[in-house]
Formats: sequence, C-alpha cells, structure tokens
Amino acid sequence: MQTLMIAVGSGVAFIIAYYTYGRWLGNKIFNLCADTTCPSNRLNDGKDYVPTLKSIVFGHHFTSIAGTGPIVGPAIAVIWGWLPALLWVVFGSIFIGAVHDFGSLVVSLRNDGKTVGEIAGRLLNARVKVLFLLVLFMALTIVLAIFGLVIAAVFKMYPQSIIPCLIQIPLAVAIGFLLYRKGLGLFVPSLITLALMYVSVIYGDRGFLHQWNLSLASLSIITWVIILLVYSYVASVLPVWLLLQPRDYINSLQLISALGLVVAGLVFAAFFGGAPVTDDGVRPTLEMVAPMVNQNPQGAPAIFPFLFITVACGAISGFHCLVSSGTSSKQLKSETDARMVGYGSMLTEGFLATIVICACAAGIGLGAMNKTGTILTGQDAWLMRYATWGGANSLGAKVSAFVDGGANFLKAMGLPANVSVALLGVLVASFAGTTLDTACRLQRYVVQELAGSFLPEHRQYQGGVSLNPLVWLTNKHGATIFAVVLGIAIAAAPPGGGAWSWAQAGKGGLILWPMFGATNQLLGGLAFLVIMFYLWRRNKPVYFLVLPLLFMLAMPAWALMTTLPDWMHADTKNWPLIIIGICTLILEAWMIVEGLILLPGVRGVLERTATEKVSKTDVSHGAVKG
Repeated sequence: MQTLMIAVGSGVAFIIAYYTYGRWLGNKIFNLCADTTCPSNRLNDGKDYVPTLKSIVFGHHFTSIAGTGPIVGPAIAVIWGWLPALLWVVFGSIFIGAVHDFGSLVVSLRNDGKTVGEIAGRLLNARVKVLFLLVLFMALTIVLAIFGLVIAAVFKMYPQSIIPCLIQIPLAVAIGFLLYRKGLGLFVPSLITLALMYVSVIYGDRGFLHQWNLSLASLSIITWVIILLVYSYVASVLPVWLLLQPRDYINSLQLISALGLVVAGLVFAAFFGGAPVTDDGVRPTLEMVAPMVNQNPQGAPAIFPFLFITVACGAISGFHCLVSSGTSSKQLKSETDARMVGYGSMLTEGFLATIVICACAAGIGLGAMNKTGTILTGQDAWLMRYATWGGANSLGAKVSAFVDGGANFLKAMGLPANVSVALLGVLVASFAGTTLDTACRLQRYVVQELAGSFLPEHRQYQGGVSLNPLVWLTNKHGATIFAVVLGIAIAAAPPGGGAWSWAQAGKGGLILWPMFGATNQLLGGLAFLVIMFYLWRRNKPVYFLVLPLLFMLAMPAWALMTTLPDWMHADTKNWPLIIIGICTLILEAWMIVEGLILLPGVRGVLERTATEKVSKTDVSHGAVKG
C-alpha cells in the first residue's frame, strides 16, 4: 500500500497547491484580470496569435512541456533512491517549476506574447536580451538535434507505437478544420478522435499494419531525423490552429487518459497484486523494491547537484519558459486562464513524474524478463536495471524501465501485455513528438528575434531588396529552414570523434547532449531573473522567488564546473561540448552581473516599453497591475 499512498498523497498535494499557492500567485502577485485584452485578441493574425479555449491551450502546453523529460529523468533518478526523487518532484513542482512556468506565461502575456529572451531586453537591457537569446538558441539546437534520435529509438524499441503516432497527424488536421472552419463544438469531435486513437493502439499492429511498423522501424536513424524535422518545419510554419495546436490537444486527451489508466492499474495492483508471472497463478505483491535512499550507486555522480539536473521536467525545466512565452501566451484568450495552463500543467507533469517513480521503483518488481528469458520479481527485477549507473543511464534503459513498470500496472487489471506496452510506447513517442515540433516553432521565434537584434534600426534597401545579409532570418520560412538544417547537420555528425558512417548518422546530438541538463536548468534560473525584474519594477513582492532563483542559478553552474574538468581531461576531447560549456558559464555570469548592477535603481520604475499608466502613489504602495 506504500506505493498507492505515495501516488495519492502526491496527487492531493498538487491539488491543494493549485487551489492555495497557485490562487495566491494569480490573485495577489500577478493580479490576473479577465477584462484585460490578451495578445491573441489584440494581435490576432490567424497564424501564431489565435484566441483559443483554455482546454485546448492546456493540451498544447502540457504535451509540449512534458516531452520525455518527466519520464527519463525520474527513471534514472530512482538510482539514488525513490525518496530524494519524489521530494524533488513534489516540492520542486509546487514551489519552483509551476511558479516558473506561470510567471513566464503571465510576463509574456503582458509583453505582446514575446519570448522570455526578448522580454529580458525590455526589463533589463539590450545586452541581456542578446545573451539570453544565445542561451535559448543553444538549448533549442540541442533539442532539435537529439529528439529525432529519441523518437527513432523509441520506434525501434516499440514498433507497435509507430502507426498510432502517425495517425494522430491527419486526426489533428481534421479536428483543427472542424473547429475553426466549420465551427463545430469540441466535445463530440474529441470523443470520436480519442476513440480512434485507442483503436489504433489496439489494432495498429495487426496484419499488414504489423509489417508496416516493422518496415518503418527498420529505417535508419538519420532518415527518421530528416523525416521528423521536415515535419517539424511544416508544423512550424502552418497556422497554429491547423496542426500544432489540435495535435497537442488530442495528444493530451490520449496521454492524460492513459495516465489515468496507469493510476487505475496501480490501485488495482496495490489491492490485488500484479498479474501472475508463474504457472501457480500467484499474484506478486506491489511494493517499493528500489531503496528509499541510495547515496553511492556504483558509477553514479554525486546526488548533489546531479539529482536536480537529472530530474528537470518533472520538477522544473527551463524549456518550459520557452513554451509559456513562445506559443501558449499567443493563444490564451483570457488572463485568468493562465493559472490553469501555466501552474496547472506543471503540477500535472509533476504527477506524471510521480507515477514514473512508482513504475520504476515498484512496478518493475511485479515482473521483468532478463536476457535469458527468465522473469524476475521484487528487488532482483529492480537490480537487473539499476545495479550500476552505466546500465541504467542509457536512453533505452530509462524508457524501458518506465514502459515495463507501467505496463505491469495495466496488466494487473487484465489488459493484454501487447496493448499495455503499445499504449505506453505511444505515450513516450507522442510526448517526444509534440516537444519536437513545438521546439522547432520556438527556435524559429528565437532566430527571428536574434536576427532582428543585429539588424540596423533603419534597414537599407536597394531596388526593394535589403542589403543586410541577415534579413532572410527574420522571415518565418528562412528562420525555420535555418533551424531545421542546423539540427539535421548536427544530428548527422559522427559522435565521439569517430569516422562518419551511415549507421552512426543521426546520433550527432549526443555530442552536445551532456550539456543539455545544465543548460536547460540554467534557463530556468535566468527566467526567474526576468520574472523577478518584472515584479521588482512594479514594486510587487519578490521574496518567494529569491530561493528558487538562487537555487536554479547555482545548481547548473555547480554541475557544469564539476563535469568540465572531466571533459577537458578525457582521452578523446569533445571540443564543441567543452567550448559551449565554458561559454554557457560566461554567459550566466555576465547576465547575473548585469542584473546586479541594474537591480538597485529600478525598484518601482516601469520599463520604457511598459503600457501601464500609474501614479507614483500606486507604484510606491505596490498597487501596479500588469
């Protein structure tokens, strides 16, 4: 029953936090107002700025921020014990991650839906804007280079997930067309679409579809990377309502309902045990087979600071500030929807990470097959995957730990093994897919803003053609093509300094992947810096941000300074990784110094671009809204 109590207790904590701390932030700190005109209405262009129902924006936001992060992070973090991972997920989500996402969303809503990098220039100065955009650019480049590999790897591990994932695309286009062009209501199309997606999971690997899955799974990694990034280009330049938004929404229906099924299976397993794994029909008991605390796993780095870098999306992830300020803020039609989308989505993701912990720390104990075909249970099954850091740290090990553990919950209540595995394989691949196409759109915004930063204020033209070589990057097609081509080029590079080969092509993202955790978490700290300046200039309280800000600036820097010497003393030096790591530390230090210099003189002083009209009395008493 311990596993069930952990899941229920965490869920209750998230619900309480939403209706207490989240409400306080919305009402007292950000002063959300339903009468405020949002950017989606004021700047409605039918492409990027589209006023949208909060349930649809929630679906887009949740599936975009989740990705594989809340799965692979907790799946490896349990090697240090389930308790440290659980505490970081629950308290990190409530007091750090959800505040970060919510704050980024609100600040962007009040700055024309601009990205947090652009807003940094408004709230601090132009140098900080460029520095921030460069950090965003590096982080998104890594995402685009690596997520094609992640999705291809999942498809190769679970071919039965391919057809169900591909079917989502035409279903999403149909939903978008019916809602925005035919004016249909949301309820009936949602039910039909959800039913079709589950039918595809159950029957999508039978007959000739099975052969299609196997054929598609056999495609090389670089082929999948190119296919996925070309798709991401299309999704990024099409109007948001036609593909990106409805695909994320219908994904959220399937993913949240699948999460509900896993929780139901956990409840069933807690009371009745797992599905029998031996001929005697005895149901194995559900219990936490991972250690509560394991300070020195074999070959693992120190729990401090690496637990807080390994578990990102499940507690806090800097990538979320890009989704909040890049796409979601352009779609919300009411400020009061921001709490559900910003704060609520992060708590939902935290609950997902909690279930992953339960699956990897207890679900695996219900039965796991070793290489010889023997089914192990209990602690033996857990140690088969988590005896050493090297054995648990690969992508395949992390994904399969969750899929197998979660599938054991589903099998406990009678679902067939093949359907259980297929459903969770689709869940993992779908999360990765929605993150990839959203990241491509976000990178387009970042490239456009960076290019605009280096263009002269009065552009010179000759014969109607700009003389500035960067002007093509301010166009949505030019910026997106640049992002996609760069992602493919990095992915195609041979990892580990080896010679290029078709078999290795597509794995080039692994060159920079060791940087992603620290860079991603650093973004969270820098986003807190922007949120704090927004509130500070309006004379609003910032005390609740101080510890999260310092923590999220210190942990990534600590992790980078710990690993940089190892990279520099390696026999085969990864120079791109070393150089980017050093540059990231320099950029962080530079932005912190800029902030410290500026901070004392701007208390209660609105930025030059602010639209609020307030009196000195309003500012001095902290009554500024906006």
